[in-house]
Amino acid sequence: MTALVILPLTGLPEVVADDDLAALLLGAARANGSDLVDGDVLVVSSKIVSKALGLWADGRDRSVAIAAQTVRTVAERRSGDRLTSVVEAVAGPVMAAAGVDASNTGDREDVLLLPADPDAEAFRLREALLAATGLTRLGVVLSDTAGRPWRSGQTDFALGASGVAVLDDLRGGVDADGRPLSVTARAVADELAAAADLVKGKADAVPAAVVRGTPWATADAGPGARTLVRTGAGDWFGLGQAESVRSALGVPPGGQSAQDVGIPSVAPEPVTDRVTRAVAVALRECETAGVDVGGAHEGGGGTQTIELRVSAATPYELGVVTSRLQVALWGEGVDVVVPPEATGDSVVLTARDRPPARG
Repeated sequence: MTALVILPLTGLPEVVADDDLAALLLGAARANGSDLVDGDVLVVSSKIVSKALGLWADGRDRSVAIAAQTVRTVAERRSGDRLTSVVEAVAGPVMAAAGVDASNTGDREDVLLLPADPDAEAFRLREALLAATGLTRLGVVLSDTAGRPWRSGQTDFALGASGVAVLDDLRGGVDADGRPLSVTARAVADELAAAADLVKGKADAVPAAVVRGTPWATADAGPGARTLVRTGAGDWFGLGQAESVRSALGVPPGGQSAQDVGIPSVAPEPVTDRVTRAVAVALRECETAGVDVGGAHEGGGGTQTIELRVSAATPYELGVVTSRLQVALWGEGVDVVVPPEATGDSVVLTARDRPPARG
């Protein structure tokens, strides 16, 4: 196995609109004693590509820029007076704020947008590099930074790619012990982006690196990084947990209805706040029903309980609202006890703050 070498391209000037990015990158490689060779993969921060393309937007109302770059909202949370949205971006991936970014933008008040077609930009950059160098096998990865489900922190991933085998599909092969491989497919382009980030990164102002010694650069353009984005039936996590419940009850994320009933916070919230939101969700389109919310008091195990009196014009509507309220409360991390029998036009429920799961 050959050694893997990752070479940071230091000394790049601040990129501005209409800069010849290929020439700047080749100049930096030469100045660093790292002229490109066949088989190299050049990993470039998408930020400098966006700067070269002049993809700036007014930063005074960042939410407008985010909305324009959003295909659909997956999850949203409040943090003080700020709303953070995880969305499917026009650029392809699911990520926070559609990739709209204000870091490393100098003294400008504007925000920077992602390229709408990152694979096309990677293709154009690669074509320019091939023409300038005479190389035949060269990979280009446009990288960006995002968080991941189930994992803390962020890592770089391949936003766009050209001349790279983005996926190493091992299905149908065998492992080192001869056992069949049925699900393993390595996201090579993402691994290249993450490896390159170890020598570049936002804090060090090194927006590009050369990854040398891999077999993943190709002579043709390849399928591009957008093929790594899971969509349709392959997307098991199309919405966050709270958003799935609220959407089923007619309050999808990203719209005015979600704003009306309130957005969950990233921080722990009192049970009364979560119950209030659940009641607002449950009563959507139930105009003749009502829910009186009592005060919270301490329950067993350090939890809090609240009594809720649900009333409605008909027994049918009472049942509908009660069921909707049970579901909405569950989505807010609140369990509810329903009496075994209910008569008349009202029912009293006991909502109990669900204790946190222990690992």
